[in-house]
Amino acid sequence: MKTLVLGLGNPILTDDGVGIEVVRTLQSRVDDPQVTLHESSLGGLNLLDILVGYDRAIIVDAIQTRDGTVGDVYHLKSDDFEPCLHVSCAHDLDFATALELGRKIGLRLPRDITIVAVEVQDVTTFGEKCTPLVQVAINTAVDMVLQELEPAACAG
Repeated sequence: MKTLVLGLGNPILTDDGVGIEVVRTLQSRVDDPQVTLHESSLGGLNLLDILVGYDRAIIVDAIQTRDGTVGDVYHLKSDDFEPCLHVSCAHDLDFATALELGRKIGLRLPRDITIVAVEVQDVTTFGEKCTPLVQVAINTAVDMVLQELEPAACAG
């Protein structure tokens, strides 16, 4: 099954880069030609070009919920996309709407999409490292992604 693991975020905005950090950590842990690891700072409609041709996608992103605890890691399915930072976009279509549109125009998009979302603290301060609680959560998010992948995809 052709699978995309897509880390979203901005690597110079503190916790906003958590999705990218997770994908970078996975580079040494995933060894399967059917799994593609990709980083992106895009959102909305722009994600469709990245997703085309995959059977499955695992998207790793930052999330800020009203009552969330910084460092919590969530496993979300397609009905739960809206609270994530990069799958909702103030200047573009939200991810669910973009997916629906892409399918209506005949794009071959993944049917199985999972989001691994890390509750973050600071997405506005310039910095290349996540805050301490989010940094600790990266390993939990990595483990969650690895559990989603077939055992054959994981090295060591």
